[in-house]
Amino acid sequence: MRIGGLDIGDRRIGVAISDEYGWTAQGVDVVQRTQLDKDLEALRAALAPFAPTTIVIGLPKNMNGSLGPQAEKVLAFARQVEQALAVPIVMWDERLSTVGAERVLLEADLSRAKRRKVIDKAAAVFILQGYLDSLQFARDR
Repeated sequence: MRIGGLDIGDRRIGVAISDEYGWTAQGVDVVQRTQLDKDLEALRAALAPFAPTTIVIGLPKNMNGSLGPQAEKVLAFARQVEQALAVPIVMWDERLSTVGAERVLLEADLSRAKRRKVIDKAAAVFILQGYLDSLQFARDR
């Protein structure tokens, strides 16, 4: 049973997937956004080999917890993903996920150009790993 993770941006979508046990997240792909149909088909192609049973999508809340225009765009796209892929969607608070992913990439000593290529994938991993950790925490209680 695998779980997918998405970091949805206006220009790119980071894609991650969990291992079979739901313990760790790995980056899979970065989808360059063009049109809705092509975006959904690219996501389907990226996730199909893993057959995720759930997809976690990062919800970009404002720091005060409210939903702004970007969060509304992500929610609308999430509904499209759920219909197109026929997989349940879980929205996950992604505040500071890009900051966390950037920090990890900086610690790995990647150049700015290399970071730019993988930041969306790393943010998807960060989002999915947060969700997986919360599941593990709930199981351990």
